[in-house]
Amino acid sequence: MTTPRKAALITGASAGIGAVFARHLAAQDYDLLLVARRAERLEELATDLRHAHGVRCEVLAADLTDPAAPATIVGHANEVGLPIGVLINNAGFTASTKFGDSSWDSLAGELQLMVTAVTELIHRVIPGMKQRRWGRIVNLSSLAALAPPPEGLLYTGIKSYVLTMSQSLDMELKPHGIHVTALCPGFTHTELHDVMDAREAADRLPALLWQQPEDVVSEGWAAVSKGKPVCVPGTVNKITAAAFRPVPQRIQYHLGRTFNPFK
Repeated sequence: MTTPRKAALITGASAGIGAVFARHLAAQDYDLLLVARRAERLEELATDLRHAHGVRCEVLAADLTDPAAPATIVGHANEVGLPIGVLINNAGFTASTKFGDSSWDSLAGELQLMVTAVTELIHRVIPGMKQRRWGRIVNLSSLAALAPPPEGLLYTGIKSYVLTMSQSLDMELKPHGIHVTALCPGFTHTELHDVMDAREAADRLPALLWQQPEDVVSEGWAAVSKGKPVCVPGTVNKITAAAFRPVPQRIQYHLGRTFNPFK
């Protein structure tokens, strides 16, 4: 009998960290299912990866703010015969308006995309991983999950959920051969800042704070391969995360209000 090839499902794969994960895993001979809203960008990336690495690369245009999307994605993987051994939960964004100034539809979409869909995709792929006694799951959290929460944003709370959920699931699933890692990057050079109309503010930050997405992905994949439940990539980010640990909650609250992105 031939052993089925391992396949990876990557959300938010059309650009940034998701696209870099796709290139990284294709170079390691993983077949891929790439998911994002922009079908044309996915097709371009898939064509490049097929030619460069000879891997199978399927694409599916899907909007993860749609509650039906996770079931559709995993159903599609089953239909086309891709046994998902790796899940990269990368899709996400950050709101540009305060909670009270945002419509409920936009807030519900944010929660669906980065909380419910992330959790549901994990729940839907782990039965196959358990059966095969092997799996790797990387959930994109953020350095923000370890920092004081800024005023008026759900993002930090969402990423804190992703962080603690990943740790909890890693405890549960590791005996089944499944590793779960929360990847917590800081400032990373991607087009997200252009999409969120935050390029000018991002360019004012010191170069020392920034990482390339290739470095983030390399550290993240090494971490999940070794079974580390949390990965904070980059020396500066590690120092920053360590500096926040002894800070009392009341001071973190004050810092969050002081460094308000809306002011």
